[in-house]
Amino acid sequence: MASKICAMISMIFFFLLLLPFGHGFYLPGSYPHKYVVGDPLSVKVNSLTSIETELPYGYYSLPFCRPQEGIKDMAENLGELLMGDRIENSPYRFKMRTNESDVFLCRSGPLSADDFNLLRKRIDEMYQVNLILDNLPAIRYTDRDGFLLRWTGYPVGIKVSDGYYLFNHLKFTVLVHKYEETNVASVMGTGDAAEMIPSNSAKSGPPGYMVVGFEVVPCSFQHDPESVKSAKMYDKYPAKIKCDPATVAMAIKENQSVVFSYEVEFVESDIKWPSRWDAYLKMEGAKVHWFSILNSLMVIAFLAGIVLVILLRTVRRDLTRYEELDKEAQAQMNEELSGWKLVVSDVFRAPDNPTLLCVMVGDGLRILGMAVVTILFAALGFMSPASRGTLITGMLFFYMILGILAGYGAVRLWKTLRCGDHSGWVSVSWRVAFFFPGVAFLILTILNFLLWGGHSTGAIPFSLFVILLLLWFCISVPLTMVGGFLGAKAPHFEYPVRTNQIPREIPPQRYPSWLLVLGAGTLPFGTLFIELFFIMSSLWMGRVYYVFGFLFIVLILLVVVCAEVSLVLTYMHLCVEDWRWWWKAFFASGSVAIYIFLYSVNYLVFDLKSLSGPVSATLYLGYSLLMVLAIMLATGTVGFISSFWFVHFLFSSVKLD
Repeated sequence: MASKICAMISMIFFFLLLLPFGHGFYLPGSYPHKYVVGDPLSVKVNSLTSIETELPYGYYSLPFCRPQEGIKDMAENLGELLMGDRIENSPYRFKMRTNESDVFLCRSGPLSADDFNLLRKRIDEMYQVNLILDNLPAIRYTDRDGFLLRWTGYPVGIKVSDGYYLFNHLKFTVLVHKYEETNVASVMGTGDAAEMIPSNSAKSGPPGYMVVGFEVVPCSFQHDPESVKSAKMYDKYPAKIKCDPATVAMAIKENQSVVFSYEVEFVESDIKWPSRWDAYLKMEGAKVHWFSILNSLMVIAFLAGIVLVILLRTVRRDLTRYEELDKEAQAQMNEELSGWKLVVSDVFRAPDNPTLLCVMVGDGLRILGMAVVTILFAALGFMSPASRGTLITGMLFFYMILGILAGYGAVRLWKTLRCGDHSGWVSVSWRVAFFFPGVAFLILTILNFLLWGGHSTGAIPFSLFVILLLLWFCISVPLTMVGGFLGAKAPHFEYPVRTNQIPREIPPQRYPSWLLVLGAGTLPFGTLFIELFFIMSSLWMGRVYYVFGFLFIVLILLVVVCAEVSLVLTYMHLCVEDWRWWWKAFFASGSVAIYIFLYSVNYLVFDLKSLSGPVSATLYLGYSLLMVLAIMLATGTVGFISSFWFVHFLFSSVKLD
């Protein structure tokens, strides 16, 4: 009965996961929404955000105007909820190509002490209001030292001297482009809706327009609350409102009402539909991205040269000499020579904690596969910023599907370490299914309690927690077990040499071998630290990251560098007769995670200096720790697999009795 329930839940949640992709699998600008003159346009509101605290809050947690029909949640996906987005309807209403000015929105009641203090706190913490029209975030332009800066959203208010001023009047500019009809009927819509438009509608009906830009200018204007006592929402304000962003007038005070108003102007633009996101995705620092790739290529070339020397000169020469000798001479040579040839009977001896190694390699395969597939889809445009939450939803979807790969890789490695004996594969599969997801769930639960305590919308709702648990147990775990079963049935990798029963004594080393392993992580870190800055800025500074093509190239280069670093380090350990290479091969490339975490701490101290409060710093470090753990598993797996292949290839050329 339980299996049937899980199967039914699995089908339902797979459908729910795929729902966002129905809107997400499109190149930006492929599905325009046509509006005719007079059609209603609805503005939506998202969570209030700040780079000072990293704690999002609901728009209606502040005493803003509420829609007449009540507050309604808009369509959301798992990715939006996990990112802390809470999209709701708003009282702002437009009509296509209908300019309006001095529109009265509402008059708040007298500000209570709690509302007054909360507004001052949000202004001090530099919270931004985020509005959305036709799937486009509101954008604000400011001029600073002759440079035009772009911002998404607008601040709640501003502090001048000892006074707090609220931006209570908004001047909207909606850029529209005349709709260009195609010759065939097509389905058109945004991420929120779709409609069927006949192919001849442009000829027979009124002209249509598409929204290609949404700009906002916030103003602080001193209204007369008494003059709108009997006014209704959307009535004309009795006096002319002059919106001057350079001045502030609406000082907030306790027990004083606040009047909100807005104006909207429609401007026909030459911007075409496919280019409407260009204002948000202006590629800045393209040369820096290319420099990052060039830097990575130089590191790869350096390491490739070392690998080439090892394979074509040292190893090949030693093997040739070793194979040309007869058995008697080989025995004498073994007594005279030192190096990797002397550990031939110990090199495939099972490592310490083999189960843990198999589990980490299995989870690393899944995380690496998820990263490659997700970034590739994003680079092709299927997970554009126009589809909020799709990237996170896609990562979750691919992570669950690749449970098959995790179980298969872990159990097949387990079977190899046990020379073909697959007993215990069920235990290994279970541990793979619970290792990384369990750690992630523990970290997210602790951080979620902090967010719940702060009443932030970034907290994962309890219902979503239940959904994630069901996805874990009803989809991810069974797929991992299926992968483990396939791995148990697959043939193991046969060792090319026999292993002695008595382990060979390892000569004393001049320096700790783990010191070399930890230092090896600097090379992979050098290939990605430039791109890492852009990723961190996107995650914590509210900037849009969209150069997934560059990121995909950097990911491929990182994989190559990790493989080369681990291969070289493994050869160096074997040359000093240290046959315990298994874990060192994993951490030679996996140690890059240490430097990424140190970089995260450096970013917190020097780039997020304004981050206020221990809760915000704890959230930052908690999420960074989770990211670093995933990177360690993925990069360590790459290094381990490359080293295993190298050792297998190297000793398969050695002839023994």
